[in-house]
Amino acid sequence: MDEFSRTALLYGDEAMQVLQNSKVAIFGVGGVGGYVTEGLTRSGIGALDLIDNDTVDITNINRQIIATHSTIGKYKVDVAAARVKDINPKCKVRTYRTFYLPQTADEFDFNEYDYIVDAIDTVTGKLAIVENAKKNNIPVISSMGAGNKVNPAAFEVADIYETSVCPLAKVMRSECKRRHIDSLKVVYSREKPIKPVYNEEFAQEISSSAKRSIPGSVAFAPSVAGLIIAGEIINDLARRKK
Repeated sequence: MDEFSRTALLYGDEAMQVLQNSKVAIFGVGGVGGYVTEGLTRSGIGALDLIDNDTVDITNINRQIIATHSTIGKYKVDVAAARVKDINPKCKVRTYRTFYLPQTADEFDFNEYDYIVDAIDTVTGKLAIVENAKKNNIPVISSMGAGNKVNPAAFEVADIYETSVCPLAKVMRSECKRRHIDSLKVVYSREKPIKPVYNEEFAQEISSSAKRSIPGSVAFAPSVAGLIIAGEIINDLARRKK
């Protein structure tokens, strides 16, 4: 018996070996990506690359699995890596304190990976990840907007061209079409985004930093999106058993 004995009851030993031999890159380990990391780790994935340049902030505590008062100020990838090793000491983890953008794309060899997760916020970075994955024929799954949502049951897996409602998905549809990307597996929400009600503190922050908006968030929306992504990856990889 080991950490993954109960999982093996569903997938079998051969599929578990495939998972153990698989390597996944997770770009963004925040609200969505943190739960992707959690789901993959607890399912027996053998190697993870975690990529994120952000540090834990007190406003992350309401939704990010790695965010606690004791981790505030620490790099998210460092906190996530320590959690991975505590769950599965055999998992090989590499961390990158960087944002993925076209300028940093050369730091990564996508051919190393069996699956790639796009859980970042910037459209430019998301498209760079998707294009690189497609160019190298590596499976990729992309998270659409999880902010301003309160209905976890509205998240689903779809091709980008089958999405609706989600503003980020609308932009990605247009950009993917312009780049001749024929398909892209995504997780998105059919729920219409809720308009945040900003108090004085948030209004001042938006004004002082020239941000257009700050999304509202809850514990049970990005977490569900992240676990759905983890489930898609595990099921896709498990089907590779010979």
